[in-house]
Amino acid sequence: MSPIQAQRAVRGRFLDIQHTVTKASDIPQAIRYIEDGLLISNAGKITWFGTWQEGQHVLNENTALEHYPEQLIVPGFIDTHIHFPQTEMVGAYGEQLLEWLDTYTFPTELQFKDKAYADKIAQFFVQELLKNGTTTALVFCTVHAESVDALFEAAEQQQMRLIAGKVMMDRHAPEDLCDTAESAYQDSKALIEKWHGKGRNLYAITPRFAPTSTPEQLARAGELKAEYPDVYVHTHLSENKNEIAWVKALFPEQKGYLDVYHHYGLTGQRSVFAHCVHLEEAEWDCMHQTNSAIAFCPTSNLFLGSGLFPLKKTWEKQVKVGLGTDIGAGTSFNQLQTLNEAYKVQQLQGDKLSAFESLYHATLGGAKALDLDDKLGNFNLDKEADFIVLDLKATALQALRQERAKGIEDALFALMTMGDDRNIHATYIYGEAVYVKA
Repeated sequence: MSPIQAQRAVRGRFLDIQHTVTKASDIPQAIRYIEDGLLISNAGKITWFGTWQEGQHVLNENTALEHYPEQLIVPGFIDTHIHFPQTEMVGAYGEQLLEWLDTYTFPTELQFKDKAYADKIAQFFVQELLKNGTTTALVFCTVHAESVDALFEAAEQQQMRLIAGKVMMDRHAPEDLCDTAESAYQDSKALIEKWHGKGRNLYAITPRFAPTSTPEQLARAGELKAEYPDVYVHTHLSENKNEIAWVKALFPEQKGYLDVYHHYGLTGQRSVFAHCVHLEEAEWDCMHQTNSAIAFCPTSNLFLGSGLFPLKKTWEKQVKVGLGTDIGAGTSFNQLQTLNEAYKVQQLQGDKLSAFESLYHATLGGAKALDLDDKLGNFNLDKEADFIVLDLKATALQALRQERAKGIEDALFALMTMGDDRNIHATYIYGEAVYVKA
């Protein structure tokens, strides 16, 4: 990967959402579609965006220009919940959450104490993200500090904006995968000092979920958050009914599952809770009041039989939400496939998920959930130039369907229903192509 170059430009059809919204019904008014557009970036930031007709005069003779007349260019996809150590155990058969962790996840994660092994999977993981059009992700590592180093090193080679952290886990897991309240605090503190804000790397305090942390460990996690208020908190919440019952038995003094995290100071603007399938009304209110965010993981929720996430409720309660692939309980790195399943999850509840709302959750809404909407999520000036080039006709069936598309919204919906990694023609980080389909 070369250092950031000078002025670069891309010409083609552009689609984004100009600003964040508070109602799904406001998204169509915020849509920006330019049939023949131009994006110019300099040192990784967007310096000009508009129509080709207006912008061509801004180009200088040294500008590297790429032209994609047939494709569609959108902001890079944002994944708000994924586990890089579970990359190799996607599609593990037959269990629900708690049994699945014991049977598959913990044995797989034990391998990551070996830095060379962690490096190998981290390199594969980052390449897989880019191949699928994901330019930013919030990532679980393992309990091993080596796994965090491996991931940030791999991301740094691509200049990717990643958020990640070491898992904190001091009970209800194999002994070799457990840390202690004190070692988790010290290791996490050292990793924050080493990585947070270095280049595009950001750190997340990462208790796996309440049952695998003692009250002492959660208290230490809360101390870290107080010491480093601009780092993230990333954990799981209310994914599975047996898990919720277990939390209530382990923490009887708290009012519910979310209240455990809230009690220890782990809710807030940069706190992201994966799943939240079974939140109680008071928990929805707490999410809103603390400005916490949810990662909606449809392929995982269906695969593990966890339940149907009520996406509509996030608008009603004004709670930030992004999309998560949740590899490896999730079944695809690809946000198009994730949106396909998200649509079905809403259909099963009698709700509709439009193409434009889907695009919002995968881009600007995800950026807002990660408190990065000042940097990512659309083509506004001074934002980081992370975007993807989509081939709408990657298969014969897609080409046939796209010929019948009634405008850009219908074309986008067909893409999100039928699309996968074959539709990612190119992925750009900081204005430079880091993946181009062979």
